[in-house]
Amino acid sequence: MSEARQALAEQLAEAVFQALSEDLNRQERALLVVSGGSTPVPFFKALAAKQLPWARIDITLADERWVDEQSSDSNAKLVWENLLQGPAAEANFVALTSDAATPEEGVEDVAKRTAELPWPASVVILGMGGDGHTASLFPDSRELSLALATDEPLVAVRTPSQPQPRITFSADRLHQAHRHILHITGDDKRNVLAHAMSGDDVRKLPIRAFLSCPLAIYWAP
Repeated sequence: MSEARQALAEQLAEAVFQALSEDLNRQERALLVVSGGSTPVPFFKALAAKQLPWARIDITLADERWVDEQSSDSNAKLVWENLLQGPAAEANFVALTSDAATPEEGVEDVAKRTAELPWPASVVILGMGGDGHTASLFPDSRELSLALATDEPLVAVRTPSQPQPRITFSADRLHQAHRHILHITGDDKRNVLAHAMSGDDVRKLPIRAFLSCPLAIYWAP
């Protein structure tokens, strides 16, 4: 990994550490919403090394593939192996899957489980794909309009470009946070973000749904 990306991970971990510490000074528990993929791994490891009252911190995901938690495609597995390590293992992690065969069948149970988290989240950390998707808000998803408009917290998603069905927090629920951060790397992602900032069609580039609220951008080449 490049020095720039490692430095970015350390800076982001420090920012999240400060945010969680600040909120825990005035409330009993704090919620952190993270994203999957390869980009956040060094950030997860840097954050896990921070001295926080982890037993008072809840962690969940912005979205998840509807796969077994032991699958290599599972965002939960990524969190377990890279963030919930050492003292950070004391955090309360709430996964977005259940024993149901499909996300459509499981979404109600997952919604009940996540409703008990201390919303609004202290921090939501978003990623972004080369197609401008964030969480599981994909431009080619049949459920995109629903996920962008609904007051419901979670949406089951089927997307032609993706092999597995997914579950995602709705844009409305993700908006309900004290702080929003976009964590991306590489020139390609920077160019996609620049394109997103130059227009307003959310259906073409769903990351635009979060450009209307304060968004801290953490980027490295």
